[in-house]
Amino acid sequence: MRIFSWLYAKVLIWAKHPHAPRYLAALSFTESSFFPVPPDVMLAPMVLAKRQSAWGYAMLTTIASVLGAVLGYYIGVFLYHELAVPIIDFYHAGEHFARAQAWFADYGFWVIFLAGFTPIPYKIFTISAGVTSMALAPFLIASLIGRGARFFLVAGLVYWGGERVMGALESKLDHIGWIVVTLAVLAYIVFGR
Repeated sequence: MRIFSWLYAKVLIWAKHPHAPRYLAALSFTESSFFPVPPDVMLAPMVLAKRQSAWGYAMLTTIASVLGAVLGYYIGVFLYHELAVPIIDFYHAGEHFARAQAWFADYGFWVIFLAGFTPIPYKIFTISAGVTSMALAPFLIASLIGRGARFFLVAGLVYWGGERVMGALESKLDHIGWIVVTLAVLAYIVFGR
């Protein structure tokens, strides 16, 4: 069953759509505060489709992500019980949320800076920053640098690796996809209880 190759082909078509930058910005914004899909899945094929726009797409993704992070921050500050708790519960991220809060107490600025590279959803960090009353200016600076580093790295890898990297990925995409699904199901069975 080649479902992942089919989905990848669809994402490449969407990446070439005239409104693709708007969709990328919306995805980047929502992922930082509540949505589960990371913007990398759209950024990479968009860079592949229009390599000359790689740095503009990375900048758009970064700015939209930081604006979404501000929404996550304010959810943590003002809407903890109304929105933050349901978001955390939806993602079964209570343990990650508690860990993020402990990290904020110990490391502050550096937690947000490094959060863009962890497997823990970024929204957990943005909401935690608001809950722990992290100062907004360092939060914004750390988000801009951390998220920017991640998205420019993704854009750079696709820009310089181009067809060779994406071709290698495409040839194994269905195998990789099914392995990831299997691991996610196993992780849920083992840790989700």
